[in-house]
Amino acid sequence: MFKKVRIRLTLLSGGITTLILIIMTCGYLYISEKNLLENRRSSYQSDVYNIAVYMDNQGIISHTWLSQLENSHGCYISLLDNGTPFLFDKKQKNDRRETLIDSLWAHYRTGNPAVSVAISYKCHYQSFVASDCYCFVITVLQNNIPLEMLVAFPLSHIRGQLVKQRLIFLGAVLLALTAIWIFMWLYTKRLLAPIEESRLRQNRFVAAASHELRTPLAVILSCAEAALDKITLLPDTPSESEKTDTYVINIKHDLTTMKSEALRSSRLLNDMLTLSSRDAGRLDIRKAPAELDTLLLNTCEAFERLITEKNIRLSVSLPAAPVPACCCDAQRITQVLTILLHNAVSYTPENGSITAALSYQKNARRHFLLELSDTGIGICEDEKQHIFERFYRSEKARSDKNHFGLGLSIAYEIITAHCGTITVSDNPHAKHGTVFAIRLP
Repeated sequence: MFKKVRIRLTLLSGGITTLILIIMTCGYLYISEKNLLENRRSSYQSDVYNIAVYMDNQGIISHTWLSQLENSHGCYISLLDNGTPFLFDKKQKNDRRETLIDSLWAHYRTGNPAVSVAISYKCHYQSFVASDCYCFVITVLQNNIPLEMLVAFPLSHIRGQLVKQRLIFLGAVLLALTAIWIFMWLYTKRLLAPIEESRLRQNRFVAAASHELRTPLAVILSCAEAALDKITLLPDTPSESEKTDTYVINIKHDLTTMKSEALRSSRLLNDMLTLSSRDAGRLDIRKAPAELDTLLLNTCEAFERLITEKNIRLSVSLPAAPVPACCCDAQRITQVLTILLHNAVSYTPENGSITAALSYQKNARRHFLLELSDTGIGICEDEKQHIFERFYRSEKARSDKNHFGLGLSIAYEIITAHCGTITVSDNPHAKHGTVFAIRLP
């Protein structure tokens, strides 16, 4: 129980922290990348503005100047003089470069560039993004003849910077999350330590008190049984005093009540000791090969008298083929079957029926299936998810003083300790009733 609470608390706190950290990191990366791209765009525009001013003021454009521009700014430059490629383009001829330049010029001709920026009455430039490049086309009119310069700044190195930045942040976030989860795991342990200590003290108190109470209850029970035996041995002939007969009858009634309550208290103490052992991780499970069909038959025989008194029909269904032995604790499985049969007998009315069945499932995950069905009062859907909780009793069972709401929780703990499952469902073959199914590996 403590470990489950610790895991859930760690998942809750760590999950919320992780979500907040991821949202903040993504927000910061978005703002950072947006600012980086905006700064680079502004830097490119400043460079292109200076280039356009130079072209507007200079009548001669040299190859040396163009080469220096490409090398210093890390860009591609292409010139068209009245639609004819400039000699510089022919000197820089390269298949990859030529393909890129041609695609950029085609995009410029057919695309929708941004609003042009005027440098003078005869010079302006336009910008657009294509083929992972930030492009500018500067147009200068010389003697009414257009001279066009394409300046393309590849964004690949910017993309590389963004990927590098993301990887750095990813590594930092992973390290931070690792530290956070380790801290949460240790912190929840420290946080729950007082609660766990209190629970352990409570369990130790319950176990100690139960052990101490078993002795006086055993003495009371034995004295009550001895007294009842002595009263039973009294002669049946009427005594001289009617008052004496009444007195004996009252004593017998009181002793019977005492014995019944002592037995009831003893069962409660045994149930509390079982759950206390489970909470402390000391539930004694001694597995050994056991014949489940024999266990089922012996348990049903133990309830034969109660079943006969209530005129209930009990049928046992066993597979025709031999069933292999099940590695389990035979006493604990018998305890579970006893709990389920006792409930079935208690809540099944007269002339009802109870069916106990055993089968061996030979599917991918081989397991034994024990089913106990009855035609009793049934369990409503809202209560089915709570019946395995401790001290939980359905509304229909609250008037029964022989049930404390611990039997099914004990059965659940025992079956869980065997790595099995126990479920409850409605009886499909009766108007009312339930079916408890136990699966054991």
